[in-house]
Amino acid sequence: MELNGNAALVTGGASGLGEATVKEFAAAGATVVVADLNAERGQALAKEVGGVFVTTDVSDADQVSAAVSAAVDTGRPLRAAVACAGIGWAERTVAKDGSPHNLDSYRKVIEVNLLGTFNLVRLASSAMAGSETATDDGARGAIVNTASVAGIEGQIGQIAYSSSKGGIIGMTLPAARDLGAVGVRVNTIAPGILDTPIYGSGPESEAFKEKLAAPVPFPKRLGTPAEFAHLARSLVENDYINGEVIRIDGGLRMPPK
Repeated sequence: MELNGNAALVTGGASGLGEATVKEFAAAGATVVVADLNAERGQALAKEVGGVFVTTDVSDADQVSAAVSAAVDTGRPLRAAVACAGIGWAERTVAKDGSPHNLDSYRKVIEVNLLGTFNLVRLASSAMAGSETATDDGARGAIVNTASVAGIEGQIGQIAYSSSKGGIIGMTLPAARDLGAVGVRVNTIAPGILDTPIYGSGPESEAFKEKLAAPVPFPKRLGTPAEFAHLARSLVENDYINGEVIRIDGGLRMPPK
């Protein structure tokens, strides 16, 4: 699937993995819609890459629909959509004092991470289905979702986060099977520990990141957003990868804590 001359949509596109993906796709010649809640950063990035910014809460179907419409309105076929929007949460199922996990916080993580990803999958693929085919195989588009190794090897305190990411992993193959009928592929990236702005900067931050990188077999460091973006681009461009969950983690397997 060609990115050059086509439109792409990236949720969570104003920072971290999403920002790197926006830049990667724009460099490949795509007109990119940056969908994010951070208007200041999103507008600046969209201006930098010649794209479009749309304020988007991925758990709100109307706002995701508006972002998809913005991609269609570029006048270029929407051929790629990447779901990078997500939130983290740390809380045990039962705390040490015996109190249960807060249900509202669990629901919020599911709404943003899992429901938000599904919103993009269903609405972007619907728009893609109405476009002309792009290849002799009948391809119309490709979707890349973002899960986590926590969706496979969740750690202590990750019950909400792991549930949401495990759900994304679980939707990958059924979505790919559903959407094969309209020529849309679906794949999922499951990152390990990637170096995003969430870890801050400075000596203390660097020391903390070194600790995080210690159990990674090789390369013994955190992954980079650029490496994630490169993989996302590869999954869009390679027409025979479909229904896959691909880890990007340097061989890391998560311990219990």
